[in-house]
Amino acid sequence: MNTIIVNGMGREKRYAFIKDHKVEKLVVEQPQHHSIVGSIYLGIVEKVLPGLNAAFIDIGLEKKGFLHRDKLPAFFVSNEDKSIATYLHQGEKILVQVEKDMSGTKGPKVTALIELGGDRIVYTPQGRFVAVSKKMADQYVREEWRQLGNELKRGDEGILFRTACAGCSKEDVIVELEQLRAMYEKMVQTSKLMKKPGIVMKRDFFLEEVKAVISTLNSGRVIVDTFELKQELESVCFHVELIYHHQREDIFSIYRLDQEIETALRKVVWLENGAYLVFDETEALTVIDVNTGQFSGKHNPPDTVIMTNLVAAEEIARQIRLRNLAGMILVDFIDMKTEKARAQVRKRLEAALGGDERRTKIVGFTPLGILQMTRMKTRIPLKETMLRACQVCEGSGQVFSAETVAFRLERELLQFRGKDIEAVLIEATEDVRSIFAGENGSEQKLLEDACGIEVYFTITEGSKPYYRIKQMGEKKNIAITS
Repeated sequence: MNTIIVNGMGREKRYAFIKDHKVEKLVVEQPQHHSIVGSIYLGIVEKVLPGLNAAFIDIGLEKKGFLHRDKLPAFFVSNEDKSIATYLHQGEKILVQVEKDMSGTKGPKVTALIELGGDRIVYTPQGRFVAVSKKMADQYVREEWRQLGNELKRGDEGILFRTACAGCSKEDVIVELEQLRAMYEKMVQTSKLMKKPGIVMKRDFFLEEVKAVISTLNSGRVIVDTFELKQELESVCFHVELIYHHQREDIFSIYRLDQEIETALRKVVWLENGAYLVFDETEALTVIDVNTGQFSGKHNPPDTVIMTNLVAAEEIARQIRLRNLAGMILVDFIDMKTEKARAQVRKRLEAALGGDERRTKIVGFTPLGILQMTRMKTRIPLKETMLRACQVCEGSGQVFSAETVAFRLERELLQFRGKDIEAVLIEATEDVRSIFAGENGSEQKLLEDACGIEVYFTITEGSKPYYRIKQMGEKKNIAITS
């Protein structure tokens, strides 16, 4: 059974996709790493680069957005191969949408071809197309939606009918289209009144991504831990079971997903046959090394090699999704002597990556036997989200960030809501306490109100972010101890 677990309680949002009892995808979103993909900004053209057919756009963020000529509506409709300078000039105001988050020294990648996603359709004011999800199996039904799209679209508009349309009426789709049109027109009017570059529409990327994953399911169940999330997802869960988890225990703990996160952060991953993978992640690329380890096969070295590489190929595909690896990826499989063996391993990896929603390209094996592949990057890797460089070892290793530890404490305390506990005493490092408390203690107050528990801290010195619950019970006893 396919299962999606969504943890929306607390500031750190998480979801996991489980297929055939195996975790295939993990997403963790923390406030400081909130994705801006899909958000729309008023930008000002800061610099036009004809040599690159691109421009840098000031959208009010720390780093400038990068806009390619092919992402301009004027170029898109012209069908003429002219320089970007023909369509754009310095100082011009322009409405853009983020396609790719900023990463490292690079600013966000943006497009002026705006897309507005609804539960049933995707509306593009200047997309000039009508398309229907290929996941609608019935060709006749798909053609009906395509005809409706051609009747409804105006001028240069584009409409994509999602899979969810299969379970709703045409009237519902028309209502949503009008809502998206009105939303776009409101954004245009808002941007005209803005004097500086900045945000026009903030997209809830996490919620939309969850909805997108749900739409790919033919059957299964979705389990959420807040009533608000349940209400948000009801419109897209008509074909799957939607379950509200209202137990005190953290939803990820119950389904042992915290263990999966810890495994996905490790450098070494063991395979069931005794072999293992080693992951080295850098900003420029990821290198994955395959080792036979304790696996010796059936007294035939070539068999041992091919069997290990085939098992490794499937796990590598899964780990790429779990870790959210992207960019250039190099896989050092155990050396294979024949082209037939390499082709077999490549085919297995391609099949294992077949369901990946990211654009992935396997380039092939180099003369040294290293398999090269690339994967489109839209959000930062799991490791970058949850870890930071260790100050103790001067960056040679990593530890959980103060944010990750503080949000873990938040989830642990939420499990005590409704219990006969007046107060709790926590020993923690100052960075964890500060993030937990929030600005002027606002986040701590919200949690105390939600749980009916007063939270007290004692600060300890530490070389890494840390906390432990020292005592809980009646408030008078906590006060005496603290």
